[in-house]
Amino acid sequence: MILQQWWLTLAVECIFISISGQSFPQNRLCAFQVTPQTKRFATVGNVSGSVQLCENTTCCVGYYRVIDGQPKVDVLACDIVEKSCPDATCKAQKRFNGRQIKCVCHTDLCNSNITWTPESAQPPPTYSYFLDKLKKAAAIILTGTLLCFLLLIVAAKWRSRFKKKKSAIRLKTRTMKLNKENPLFLDDYGVSRLCSCQTTKTSEINVANIELQQIVRNGHFANVWQGKYQGSMVAVKVFPAGWKTKFTAEKEVYELPLMKHAGIIHFLGTGRKPDGGSWLIVLQFAECGSLHSYLGKHTTDWKLSLKLCRSLSQGVSYLHSDLHRHGLHKPPVAHRDFSSSNVLVRVDGTCVLCDFGCSTILRSCSEHRRWQSHTINMEGHTQLGTLRYMSPEVLEGHVNLSNSWCLMQGDIYALGLLLWEIWMRCSDLFEGGIAPQHLLPYESELGANVTLESLVQHVFHMDKRPSIPKHWETLPQGSVLLELLTDCWDCDPDARLTAQCVADRLVSLESCYTL
Repeated sequence: MILQQWWLTLAVECIFISISGQSFPQNRLCAFQVTPQTKRFATVGNVSGSVQLCENTTCCVGYYRVIDGQPKVDVLACDIVEKSCPDATCKAQKRFNGRQIKCVCHTDLCNSNITWTPESAQPPPTYSYFLDKLKKAAAIILTGTLLCFLLLIVAAKWRSRFKKKKSAIRLKTRTMKLNKENPLFLDDYGVSRLCSCQTTKTSEINVANIELQQIVRNGHFANVWQGKYQGSMVAVKVFPAGWKTKFTAEKEVYELPLMKHAGIIHFLGTGRKPDGGSWLIVLQFAECGSLHSYLGKHTTDWKLSLKLCRSLSQGVSYLHSDLHRHGLHKPPVAHRDFSSSNVLVRVDGTCVLCDFGCSTILRSCSEHRRWQSHTINMEGHTQLGTLRYMSPEVLEGHVNLSNSWCLMQGDIYALGLLLWEIWMRCSDLFEGGIAPQHLLPYESELGANVTLESLVQHVFHMDKRPSIPKHWETLPQGSVLLELLTDCWDCDPDARLTAQCVADRLVSLESCYTL
């Protein structure tokens, strides 16, 4: 009987100790290593050398950049916010198409040792492998030698025939003379083509014929005036003399060949005040102002909202396009500053793109082997544009500036936010036909004045996006709307749609769903 009581007492004590250990957990210890760009992680716990004692979370986190197939530490620290972390060890999770990996775990110092298996790992080459390579090289050399002899024979025969055709020689001489006199070059078929490093003829206008009437917008680098030119209402963008580089950057985009399109504001010309002062860019006047002001004053029905979205996406698609027409070349352009303030609305309910001060021209020509960015606009910075419209990779500074695809996919993220803004003011998408007041992206979550730190945390680390009304899921076109938005603002740039794909989906959306 006494032995049974002793076992019962021991069991009760073990249960109590177990419950006490679960009720009063100790703070998590995590390995700690940060860079100047990620020093915000130092604020989430007490740091002692290479160890951090977490204050608000039981999860350790590790961010690594993959360089030459191997992970290099970017951040080791306590996680910023409490979240689920079921893994006891640091297991790699791919991000940004394998360019970055991340792990989250829940044991002490678990983030100090990541479980990583490079996909590119292969067994070392064997002797037979090198022997096969040597045989292939010998075959290639032999084949190349025979081809050279054949080419020499063909060249000798061609030279003999060419000498007999003096008229053809005279024609070639005249062609070369014309080519020297003409700034355009001739291709093999005698068709003029324009290198993408060239522009159309500069459209200088007489500023004395411009009448400035009133300021319609004050910008950081320039003010926009409503004015008159040759009897028509125009918008005049006035740059102070000290901002010539910004004027030149925007002027070069407008002066690209084949830039006339219904989705891009019509460019009329440039000029300078006679006293050597301000620089002027003269543009078509958009009667309804910016998309931001338009949505603040008006709601739309389903048909008008689709018209705004479709014309906007078609303009972006044309801006991103690489066109060759009639001997002219328009290289792709990444806008890099899409916002509802940089999109204008015409009286017919269509959108036009404007404000190319931060844009990058992605040139390709005979003097450049690869895509070349517009150096005036690049300035070595990744974070250009309006803060709340920046993509996750731009906010975190992980964007590849030399990759044209990455720059254009940043535009697609902002395009998704603009589509959300437009549809949030569509009365047909809300019960009772009453749309909520116009809000900017993340304004309801982060307030009217957002900071870089709050956006990095909300958009990059927490992977949050603007809230979508729950009842949209019950609408006939609700699933299509949700899929389109999420495919535009995906955290992975490679997973986002192209602008042309967005435009095509909007056309099909218009034909399938009518309210």
